[in-house]
Amino acid sequence: MQKSKIGLDFEKVEHARSVARKIADQVQDFVGNYTTVAVERTICRLLGIDGIDENEVPLPNVVVDELKSKGVLGQGVAYFLGNAVIETGKTPQQIAEDIVAGKLDLTQLPMHKVEETVKAIQPFVDENVTRVRNNRLRRENYIKTLGEGSKPYLYIIVATGNIYEDVVQAQAGARQGADIIAVIRTTGQSLLDYVPYGATTEGFGGTYATQENFRIMRKALDEVGEEVGRYIRLCNYCSGLCMPEIAAMGALEGLDVMLNDALYGILFRDINMQRTLIDQYFSRVINGFAGVIINTGEDNYLTTADAYEEAHTVLASDFINEQLALLAGLPEEQQGLGHAFEMDPMLENGFLYELAQAQMIREIFPKAPLKYMPPTKFMTGNIFRGHIQDALFNIIGQWTHQGLQLLGMPTEAIHTPFMSDRYLSIENAKYIFNNMKDIGEEVEFKEDGIIRTRAKEVLDKATELLENMEREGLFTALEKGIFANVKRPKNGGKGLDGVSLKAENYYNPFIEIMKGKK
Repeated sequence: MQKSKIGLDFEKVEHARSVARKIADQVQDFVGNYTTVAVERTICRLLGIDGIDENEVPLPNVVVDELKSKGVLGQGVAYFLGNAVIETGKTPQQIAEDIVAGKLDLTQLPMHKVEETVKAIQPFVDENVTRVRNNRLRRENYIKTLGEGSKPYLYIIVATGNIYEDVVQAQAGARQGADIIAVIRTTGQSLLDYVPYGATTEGFGGTYATQENFRIMRKALDEVGEEVGRYIRLCNYCSGLCMPEIAAMGALEGLDVMLNDALYGILFRDINMQRTLIDQYFSRVINGFAGVIINTGEDNYLTTADAYEEAHTVLASDFINEQLALLAGLPEEQQGLGHAFEMDPMLENGFLYELAQAQMIREIFPKAPLKYMPPTKFMTGNIFRGHIQDALFNIIGQWTHQGLQLLGMPTEAIHTPFMSDRYLSIENAKYIFNNMKDIGEEVEFKEDGIIRTRAKEVLDKATELLENMEREGLFTALEKGIFANVKRPKNGGKGLDGVSLKAENYYNPFIEIMKGKK
């Protein structure tokens, strides 16, 4: 049996995990009865529908909005498209173009049996499933032949707003030593109920997540990866109102990492909890099949709540995210569960509390490539202190064997970091990772000391929280502000009108295939 370096009681850990599983099962019982406009648009994209109309409205939106306006979205877009394929002999893309042109009304065609429609769209299903599968094989072959960086992976961001400028900065970062490039998404895109089309050159605080931008950056990172002799992973964001759509687009273009939290959009973007929890399931099914590592957003809790007082909410959320991901068929090895180095640097023994948290989460989720986030809340204009804060963060990352180490930048509290800032951050991490490579195997933690006591306390409080949530349900817990001290109403927020109850003809042709059951 696994032995804990900090004295964790693994029977307690498994009890907490079993409670989280019951919470996730409650959520899944709800999710299984509903679909959303985003889920249906995702099915459109995975059937090959792409492009925009003369008003720049994406064709998946046109098709889905047509069914929603007629009150039949609960039957599912796959059923109507399969039926139209039988009746017209056309591809889903051609059918979408006919709808845009006003030549076709999906609801007015003679209706066939569900089994016949399933058979009619199967070739289109197989085509893009094969494309996603080949992208996964391509990544695995690259890593096998080219190699990759060692863990913790050095993870940096680019955020210019212009995809072509992002390419320049991303390639420079890879040459400096980065293993993962995250293209930060433009502010507010998570609240758009459509995905912009094509290459984009303007964005505030980041660059639009579009399929063409994914393609451009994937190509650029493959080129620089061959130059530096290691595979460079590409990260983006499939959160917000288009969560499963962007997951599909990333899978189609060979992304490796996706921000894909079950609760982030609810808490920090006021997206309706029903909508988000339905969408996250399909998005994670896709990411699981595509071999994509998801990043969850627990680190964000500590930007609004106190990192010392609310540490147990991070652990509780990690447990819930783990169980929701497993229900979607996403294995532990692809779960970049989140936490962060966010305690007040003036807190006495704060480093020890941070170390306790990181070691505890590492031991509780031994197979997960944990995503460890740098200090942000207490970063100031004092770049010298900031560089020290980042160094302490890097020490813990190496000590506790984190998976994805998002590097802090000394000037990130002042402006978007320069390329030279990234160089300093990468140099900082590489120096510490090498100099302290085996510290985790050399140092033991004192019996009944600060670190062991803190880990036990956080686990106990997280377990108590989970038990309360099981009694009340996740929806009620979110209404009460359990996470991040943010309260959200079950029937409030953005996107609830995009939720539909599934009808008798409903089917999603991708779920069973992508979960390996077909």
